Amino acid sequence: MQSSLTRWRVGFFVLALFTVVVVGTTTFQSAPAAAEAELARDLEATSPETVGISSERLQRLDDGMQAMVDDGKLAGIVTMLARHGKVVHTDAVGTLDVGTGDAAQMDSIFRIFSMTKPIVGVAMMMLHEEGKFQLNDPVAKYIPGFADLKVFTTENADGTMEVEDVERGKRITIRDLMKHTAGLGYTLNPRHPVTKAFQANSVLDPNASLQTMIDKLVQVPLIAQPQTMWAYSSAVDVQGYLVEQLSGQPLGDFLQERIFEPLGMVDTAFYAPPDKAHRVAAMHSPNAEGELAASATGRGALRTTPPAGPSGGGGLYGTAPDYIRFAQMLLNDGELNGVRLLSPRTIEMMRSNHLTDDQQATYRRPGQGWGLNFSVVTDGAASGESWSTGSYYWVGIAGTWFWVDPEEDLVFVGMIQHSGAAINEVQELSRSLVYQAVVGD
Repeated sequence: MQSSLTRWRVGFFVLALFTVVVVGTTTFQSAPAAAEAELARDLEATSPETVGISSERLQRLDDGMQAMVDDGKLAGIVTMLARHGKVVHTDAVGTLDVGTGDAAQMDSIFRIFSMTKPIVGVAMMMLHEEGKFQLNDPVAKYIPGFADLKVFTTENADGTMEVEDVERGKRITIRDLMKHTAGLGYTLNPRHPVTKAFQANSVLDPNASLQTMIDKLVQVPLIAQPQTMWAYSSAVDVQGYLVEQLSGQPLGDFLQERIFEPLGMVDTAFYAPPDKAHRVAAMHSPNAEGELAASATGRGALRTTPPAGPSGGGGLYGTAPDYIRFAQMLLNDGELNGVRLLSPRTIEMMRSNHLTDDQQATYRRPGQGWGLNFSVVTDGAASGESWSTGSYYWVGIAGTWFWVDPEEDLVFVGMIQHSGAAINEVQELSRSLVYQAVVGD
């Protein structure tokens, strides 16, 4: 197993290449001293001690990830850590596919699923900064069908649903979409009648246009009255549609031109083209004997061509080096490598808790609230984990995860493809092992 020191040198080469080729900035070594401050947060690599991290303690993070693989809990893991804008840890252990034994690499590609949501949130707020909408605008202003939504009340014995009108004064706003208080359904609770309707009507179908998605979605009742509860939902898929309507561009084109290309995210897209397919990790889960098995169906299916209806809520593929650039942009208050996507005030709005007291009671994550398209840590100690109050994060259903900690000035990205209990274990373990290695400013 390589040490962290060896791996950050590998990361330095990869990230420096992105900086020089994609963004066009001179390298740190050749930059004049006067330019060093400008380049100080461009994700070049450094030794851990220069940013207050112990190399000896950081080895525990390497060892912990390796142990998850050695114990047969996960097939492969790719992780990255940066502090003060400098990469101090890059690690790739295990395999992309237990069936082939191909090794996980730093440029391995993963289905990031719901880690798509923060990216679409940034796209929305870029359009907000351009004056294309206000957060308190009713969604019906842009999607007329939202004016006539019904709300689920009960399920009849024959499986049909009883519904009621949306209560007066509870119109769905764009902010409701971004904080999951719109009352929209989703596909994660298969027993709920609204979920059954989503699935029966193939509302979230990547082979159909986003207009078709909206046309189907407005025919399905809400699971609750708007603004009464936090409920993880299809709201970010609706945001993807709004990005198209407000920008006049297909969602994939907007993300590519306005976010991925400026940030140097060279492997992030709504599909993995054939020439990159060999780099995509397989989906794994324990079989009846408890051994990991790979699947190429369901969530493990591989898309090699652009979808007709890209999922703003969960359709992207990407790499750890790509996503850490996005995360560092957030930590930098909207800027990376001289490219500014958002203003500091907009980032502050996104990472603030937007839930009311009543909505907070339905979120059920101690010490946490919800911002605009990701979860925010309102009380680090109450959350039961090591991160600081003010951190923010999200995850993908196949186990990818990231967090941003403004107080400690660090970002972390982890990539796996898994279904099972090991997801929570590796995510919590990574946070413990990152923070025990932070020993200085």
